[in-house]
This record gives sequence, C-alpha cells and structure tokens, in this order.
Amino acid sequence: MKHLSISHADARTLHEKYYKDYGLAVSGLTLHHKIDPLEFNKEVDDALPLEDIITSNPQLRQLLDDIDKSKVKLWLFTNAHITHAQRVVRLLGVEDMFEGLTYCDYSKVPLHPKPHTEAYEKAEVEAGVSSVQDCFFIGKYVNKIVTLNRGLTVWLLICTPLIEPNPDDSHLNCRYAQQRGWTTVHLLEPEDPEPEVKAAKHQIRDLEELRDLFPEIFKESKSDQPNGSLNSQL
Repeated sequence: MKHLSISHADARTLHEKYYKDYGLAVSGLTLHHKIDPLEFNKEVDDALPLEDIITSNPQLRQLLDDIDKSKVKLWLFTNAHITHAQRVVRLLGVEDMFEGLTYCDYSKVPLHPKPHTEAYEKAEVEAGVSSVQDCFFIGKYVNKIVTLNRGLTVWLLICTPLIEPNPDDSHLNCRYAQQRGWTTVHLLEPEDPEPEVKAAKHQIRDLEELRDLFPEIFKESKSDQPNGSLNSQL
C-alpha cells in the first residue's frame, strides 16, 4: 500500500487479481510495479506474528512419524520464500521430519510459483522424482498442502499461513497437479462448502484420512492418535 500509494480496498483487489493471475501476489507486484520480492518478504511474510498464529502440532508430527521412511521421502514444497517456510515448520514442530525443501526463490525474478509448470518441475528435480506418475499431490487452502509421491515417495507441502485470507489457490494447484499426471487429493476443512466442480480425484476433510487412502505408505503398527482433527491445528 505505501509503495503503490493506493487504498486498502484497492490493495486487496490488486492482491486477489495477482494471486489469481500469477499464483502469488508478489509475482504481479514484481512484474507490474517493480516491487523487490525480497523486500516484500521482509516486510510482509517475515513480519507476520506467526508465533501468535501457529503452535506446535503433535498430531501432525505423529502422522509424519507413522509414515514408513523405508518406502517414502518426506519433502516440503511451498510458494513461500525459504525463510518463511522454515519458520512455519519450526513453529509446527515438524522441521526435522523432512529430507528437503522446494520453495519459491524470491531472489530470482521472474518468480515461478505453483501452479506454474516450472514450480512442479523444480520440485520433482530437487526431490529426485523419476516419474510424474509416481507423484501424489494433496492440496489445502491457506493452512497446508501435502504432496505424496508414490514410488513410494511422499512430500508434505505447507504453504503460507495468512492473517487475511487469499483467494483459494488449492483448487487451481490441485487441478494443475492432476493435469501434470500426479494423483491428486483436495483437502477441505469440515466446514468448507463442497466445490461445484471437484479439483481432484480424491477429496478429504482431515489429514488422518490419508491412513485409509494410502495405507501402503504407513508403518504396519499404527500409533494411537489423539482426538481431534489435524486440520484445526495447522
């Protein structure tokens, strides 16, 4: 707002337009308004009071721990810059559960966030994917995105938690992942309305449902789970 000298309402409209057009608002700001994405990250994402928003999630950690690491690879994939992504998983208490991270590098313009093909290609290369047919993608708006790559390889993607909601990009990201050849799952909150057109082959409302959808990636002896939904804690 202060860089563009526009009202809050106009900034919100511009934000939604660029998020829809480019997959990431800062992409549009960089292209059309010469905004430095690293400066944007410093003043926006890295300045968010995430400690007041995100808390450690033992249920998520248990779910990840129950995945058979002899069969799968846990990998982070996000549209956020690396500093924000690392901060989020640290606050969730799961930063040590992953083998690597694919992020949107704000130091390289133009940016290539999901759902651009370059983002998926980058994730596949960095995670060592040999075939797109081995990839499973699970998308969730605002709080979390999970990707499963069967080969068996599993990626967990956690996107940017926001104070104000963005347009729902999970539907679009799931559609593009599915078009790319990844088996796709769309994760909805229990209170979310049913999409008019489903974004994915599978649709779930709690991450715990992954145990039933893909039992082959979990250890044979399932740990006892705490009550409650994983979604509400992410």
